[in-house]
Order: sequence, then structure tokens, then C-alpha cells
Amino acid sequence: MSAPLEERTRARLIDALTQALGPDGVLTGAAIPARHASDWSGLPPVPPSALLRPRSTEEVSAALRLCHAHGQAVTPQGGLTGLVGGARPVAGGMALTLERMSGVEEIDPATATATVLAGTPLELVQRAADDAGFYFALDIGARGSCTIGGNLATNAGGNRVLRYGMARELTLGLEAVLPDGTVIGSLNKMLKNNTGLDLKQVFIGTEGIFGVITRAVLRLHPRPRSVVNALCRCPGYDGVMALLRAAQTALAGTLSSFEAMWPSYYDFMTSKLPELRRPLASGPGILVLLEATGSDPAGDPLRFESFLGDMLEAGTVADAVIAKSEKESRELWALRDAVSEYGRILGPVVSFDVSFPIGLLGRIVGTVESRLRERWPGIVALCYGHIGDSNLHVVANVPGAAAQPDAEISALVYGIVREFGGSVSAEHGIGTMKRAYLGYSRSPAEIALMRTLKRAIDPKNILNPGKVLPPA
Repeated sequence: MSAPLEERTRARLIDALTQALGPDGVLTGAAIPARHASDWSGLPPVPPSALLRPRSTEEVSAALRLCHAHGQAVTPQGGLTGLVGGARPVAGGMALTLERMSGVEEIDPATATATVLAGTPLELVQRAADDAGFYFALDIGARGSCTIGGNLATNAGGNRVLRYGMARELTLGLEAVLPDGTVIGSLNKMLKNNTGLDLKQVFIGTEGIFGVITRAVLRLHPRPRSVVNALCRCPGYDGVMALLRAAQTALAGTLSSFEAMWPSYYDFMTSKLPELRRPLASGPGILVLLEATGSDPAGDPLRFESFLGDMLEAGTVADAVIAKSEKESRELWALRDAVSEYGRILGPVVSFDVSFPIGLLGRIVGTVESRLRERWPGIVALCYGHIGDSNLHVVANVPGAAAQPDAEISALVYGIVREFGGSVSAEHGIGTMKRAYLGYSRSPAEIALMRTLKRAIDPKNILNPGKVLPPA
């Protein structure tokens, strides 16, 4: 990153930006809302020297062109719900928010696509698709706050990746602005389009280090007409794997979620949160929350019940309960969504969102829990995740510690990730918090190529500097 601008130079740049974006398009000092100083990572806030608030792609282009000419660092911001510091400004840098670029521009029934501005909240896109008789499958807990631009920049996944894929698979085209202000517009609506490099992949999952996403064409799917949920207990991880493979075959492509909760998570959360209904008694084994969505409201529940009956008879599942109403479905999902209560029942936690080859996850959970407890007797270590797509969550808290040993716990868990050939980031990206561990999952040659691309696209290193790539 270039050195911070001298004050008079910065003042001239802010004057030029104000002229380009309008008097309310640039905020400075106390006028900048405090939330733009960080994201949900918990890192100390860094107030930006200015907050840029463009209303259009043309204004994003003008702002970046001016910042590029001056070597001014810029951090793109979406809904600020990221957990790894990716949207946190850098010292002396400016922030660029897409909050005023919000709206669903078009729902195209013929191509089953939605064209949306990058600052549009995910929940608004979901509602617009539903109103048009479609379904936008991307769904995460921060749906009311996160934005499509941030979802794409981090390649968000969520609860239904198993059936519909991550944000990358739900994007047909996009428009983005390079660090020098060049607009790359490819609002493709075609499923098949092999015309050279797929340039949208430069911007999806790369956390704003190559460009600012301003608009996207998203894939929609038919709206499900049936939803069936069940909570099952498998005697061990082999049973979890057998249940997953059988469900993918027997439920004929309708399996949309496959969430696993180890006893460490299920027993702890249901004991600490009396409002949670405990559909199955505590005991050994792994709890699995299944969801199947289909188009046959009469036949799908019967097929689902028959499948679970076969699994019980075969001993793959030891116990199960099927939701008989929308209320019971919400109660089952409340078990998995109770993660939002960590602050209330645990206090500060060290959390991990990692992934591993799916067949190894049973062994890995045992390794993680035992090593954490050997190092910190009495530690609360909870394991759960989107096991159908190999994503594991680990949450740890050392009761009574004056400060949580974040660095030591991270070194232990990420060491296990490296040992078993996993990924240090299943979702959320790398940001600043995982930069030191990127080499645990990517080779030196891969990281070198990433740096080559960064130098080629952003030679002045102004766009989201200090993120993703570890220091050379």
C-alpha cells in the first residue's frame, strides 16, 4: 500500500471526490457512522479517513479513478457482517460503501434470473424472487443485513449448498469496477457461455482485492412446494455418512440441508437454553438435521417418512423425529440457529469455520475436541456444521480465563486443518484474521500466482490492501 497521503493532498482528493459524488456522497470525521470502522470480526475499529457513498456504477468508477491517481487505499464495504476483518478499513484509508446502490432491477422469468445492485440486502432478493414465483437459494443467518455484493465477494454458502451450490454457482454474470476505475460489464444471462476467460471469477470469492462488484445476474430456481424436516440420531459417524449417501439417492435430488451436531454442541446448547425444545434425549451419537424440498406436497412427505423408516430398520438411524408442522420445523432449526446466543451463554468465544474431506470429519472432530481438552482442561468446545458440504464449525471458550487464548487455540485448530489437508476457510474468506494461515491450505506456487494477479490488476495496491494475501 502507498504511504498515507499528506494532508493537503488528501484535502484536494476529498474535494475532487465530493465534486464527483455530490455533497452527501463523501462523509468525513464525526459524520461517518461508527459502524463503518469495522465488521463483525471483533477487531478494534479503524475509522476511515472518508466514507465514499456512490449511487451508481459510474460514481464508483469515478471514485476509484481518483483514488487510484492519488494512491489512496480504499476498502469496499457491503453489509459489514463478515467475520474475518475483510471490510475493516486500514489506517489512513477510505471506505467505499455500496449501501446506496440497492434494488432488484429485473426478474426475468424466461431465463429465471434476477439482476440486482450489489448493495441489495440478501433478504430483499429472496423476497423479490418469491413474489415472482421463484426461489433464490442462497441463505445465511445475516440475510437481513448482508448484501449481495458482500455475498459474492466472499462466495457465501449457508444452509443449502448441498443442493444449490455456493454463491459462485448462483451467479451467471456481474459488473465490477477495477482499481483504476475501469468498468468490467458482463451481465450474462446464459447458462452456456464459453467465450474465453470467465472474468466474473476474478471477483467472486476474492474479497474485493481485484475490484468492486456493482451489479449481478443471479440464478433463480423453482419455488419449492413442499418442505420436510427431521432430526435423527446416528450411532456414529459411519452412520452419518451412510445416511447422507442413502438420502441423496432415495430423496431423488430433493435433499437441501444436512446439518450435523455432535453431543458437545447439542447437549450444551439444550441445557443452557431452556427455550430450546429437545426433540431427542441426550445421549451418545451424532444428531443430524435433514431438510428436503420438493414439488409434490402430497408425495414428498410420504417418501421422506418411508426413507427414514428404512434407515431406522437398517440401524443407520437409532432415533428420529419428523416435523409435522411449520412450527415444529422452526423448533428443529432453532437448535442449529442457536449459535446466535453464544455471547449470552458463553461470553467471548474463539470460532472456526473450516472444511475437510467429508469422510474424515468424524475422526477430526474427535481429534479437535480431545486436543483442546488436553491443553485446556474444562474448555467448552462445541462442534457442528453443514456436514453435507464438508463444512465444520468449532467454537471454544475457556471458562474463567481473563482473556481467551485466541492465538494458541487458533494455532492448535489450524494445525489440525493443515495436518488433515483441510481448508482454513470454508466460508467468510480470509480477510486479515486468516492471512497467516493461508499457506496451511494453499501451496507457495498458488499464493505466488495470487500475488502476480494482484500486481497485474492493482499495481498500486489501493484496493482492500492488507487483506487475503500474507505478507511476501
